[in-house]
Amino acid sequence: MKRLNVWIEAIRLRTLPVSVSGVVIAIAMAVWFGEERWVPAVLCLLFAILAQIVSNLANEYYDYLRGADKKGRVGPRRGVTEGDIKPATLRRVTFATLAAACAVGCGLLFYGEWWLIIVGAVIAIFALAYSAGPYPLSYHGLGEAAVFVFFGIVPVNFTYYVQAGHFDAFAMLASMSIGFMGVNVLLVNNYRDMEDDIDAGKHTSVVIFGRRLAATAYLINGFVAIFLLSPVWLRLALMGAWWGIAPALIYLAIHIANWAKLKTRTGAELNPLLGGTARAMLVFTVLFAVVLVCSGIFCGTASTADW
Repeated sequence: MKRLNVWIEAIRLRTLPVSVSGVVIAIAMAVWFGEERWVPAVLCLLFAILAQIVSNLANEYYDYLRGADKKGRVGPRRGVTEGDIKPATLRRVTFATLAAACAVGCGLLFYGEWWLIIVGAVIAIFALAYSAGPYPLSYHGLGEAAVFVFFGIVPVNFTYYVQAGHFDAFAMLASMSIGFMGVNVLLVNNYRDMEDDIDAGKHTSVVIFGRRLAATAYLINGFVAIFLLSPVWLRLALMGAWWGIAPALIYLAIHIANWAKLKTRTGAELNPLLGGTARAMLVFTVLFAVVLVCSGIFCGTASTADW
C-alpha cells in the first residue's frame, strides 16, 4: 500500500481534474450540438490523462536532477527526492507513459486529418519541456501560459474537433474558460513553493511578481473564466434553461472561498487548497456538462449556426 501511495503522489492525482475538465466540457458541447462521437471522445480523455501524468512525472524527475526539490519540502512528498523511487525507475515509467499516450493519440488519426500527428507531437514535447530541456518553461515564468494552452485551448478544441469534424467559436470560449481555471491550480502550487523555488533558482510567475499579485490574479482568473461563457448563459436563458446559470454561481462561491484561504494560509497549509482548486474546476465542468445535456433534452438541441 505504501508503494502504491508513493506512485499516486508522483502522478499528483489531486491535479488530474485539470486534464479531465477540458475533455468533459468538449464532450458536453458536442452532445449539446448533436455531434457527439463516443469513441474519439474516450480516446481524448485517456490521452489527456496520460499526457498530464507524463508532465507530472517528468516534473518530479527533472526537478530532482536540477536539485529543485529538497527533502522535507512544504509541498507534497516527492518519492524520488525522499528515496522512495529510484530515479532510473521514474525515468522509465515517465517515458513508458509517454509511449502509451502516443499510442492512444494515434487512434485519433481515424477521426481527423493527418496533421493531428503534428498536434500530438507538440503536446508530447511540451509535456516534457515544462520541466526539461535547455529552456524549461516552469523555470522561466511560462508555466501558466503552458497550462492555459495545453490544458485549456488544446484539449477542448481538439476533443470537439475529432467529434464534430470542425472547430467552433463556442468551443474556443469554453477552452479559454477552462484554461483560466487550470492556471489557478498552478498558481496555488507556485504560491506555496515560492521560497523553495527562489532557493532553487526557479523563476515562476509568483517568484517574479510576488504573492500579492498572484492572489489577485487567482481571484480575477475565476471571474474571467465565467465571464467568457456569458454568451452561453444568454443562449441558455433564451432557450428557457434559466437554471443553466447555476454552475457559474456555484463555482464562483467556491472560488471566492478558496481565494480567502489562499490569502490566509502558508506552506503546507496550502496543500489542501491545491486539490480544492482542481476540484472546483471539475465541479464546474461536471455541472456545466449536465446543464448542456439537460438543456438539449428539455429545450432542444442547440445549433452551431447560432454562434
